[in-house]
Amino acid sequence: MAQELPDLPPEAFAKHNREPDPFFYAQPRFVTHIDDAAIAAVTELYREIVPAGGDVLDLMSSWVSHLPDEVAYASVTGHGLNAAELAANPRLTRHFVQDLNTEPRLPLDTACLDGALMCVSVQYLQRPVAVLSEIARVLRPGALAVICFSNRRFPTKSVAIWNALDGAGHAQLISLYLQRAGFARIERRVLRPEGGPGDPLTAVIGWAAAV
Repeated sequence: MAQELPDLPPEAFAKHNREPDPFFYAQPRFVTHIDDAAIAAVTELYREIVPAGGDVLDLMSSWVSHLPDEVAYASVTGHGLNAAELAANPRLTRHFVQDLNTEPRLPLDTACLDGALMCVSVQYLQRPVAVLSEIARVLRPGALAVICFSNRRFPTKSVAIWNALDGAGHAQLISLYLQRAGFARIERRVLRPEGGPGDPLTAVIGWAAAV
């Protein structure tokens, strides 16, 4: 971590619940973690910016991917920590189980994807720059990574720095992750503001460098 984020202390990425994440996620949870309006906002964003017909990676996924039903993709690869949840996801063409906090390297070829998605899960990453550097590696030139977050989380499994920040701080933190991981351009979009009805939702989007 010192090499990835030398300006942040290592304890910033500690968790209150220190048991390995695979134990916490061993039992499937066939629930959604944000409300219907926030899910609709995620889907609309994906409809707008994720390339139709492309190869997509849904990281830290579950039994739903929030991709628009009417859009076809060449492939959707799912990653998560619960095999039963991933197997139940109808949008996935393949999936793999991996604890990114112990092994951030992705079992994917370099420059093989047109988009990578991470929905309301970034708060659980203890090596975020290593993981996002891997995402940058597997994206094709100019392809995008979409990281959506809300204020919903499992607090005991979120890293300490995430629990200490507000929504604006979360967006700045993710932007820092993407910058350190080498993304060429970063944009923040507030999809549902804090203080309104229902779950707030913000997306931070990073574009891989074009050749």
